[in-house]
Amino acid sequence: MIYSDILFYTLMLGIAVFIIFNFVIAFGAPFLPTLKKQVKPAMKLLDLKPGSTLLELGSGDGRVLLAAAQQGINAVGYELNPLLVIYSRLKTFKYRKHVKIYWGNYWRETWPPTDGIFVFLLQPYMEKLNKKIMQTYKDPVKLVSFAFAIPDRKIDKKNNGLYLYKYNY
Repeated sequence: MIYSDILFYTLMLGIAVFIIFNFVIAFGAPFLPTLKKQVKPAMKLLDLKPGSTLLELGSGDGRVLLAAAQQGINAVGYELNPLLVIYSRLKTFKYRKHVKIYWGNYWRETWPPTDGIFVFLLQPYMEKLNKKIMQTYKDPVKLVSFAFAIPDRKIDKKNNGLYLYKYNY
């Protein structure tokens, strides 16, 4: 009896985790962490100074937010997966004065003023992202996208699968 209860609850937990990690595909991208070797080049492309702000859409496990905070950059992340929000808040706790992580769908949120944006989205969402940035920001902002380019938009710089775009108004 106890064995079957443990098996049942383990199966239910597994199904819940599977659903949580996969339902986000409808809104942007599944959780695939930015490769550790891509974080430093992404930060270098963004070239943000201490005190500036980085917005990460789909902040996942918080590794980009952490890298920004370690450089004195204020980092704001949006993540749809509640388990990843908890994990990344714990991971960045030491830098909580610099890091804010929100649980929610970034397409529906009001994005804060920012100097740079980092994303690892799927290709079908890149044009929507481009439109949202142009509608939201009137001051210059930089975007670094990992793996996927914005169709019909000039890439300012490429580096090992990262694309830099500058929005200058």
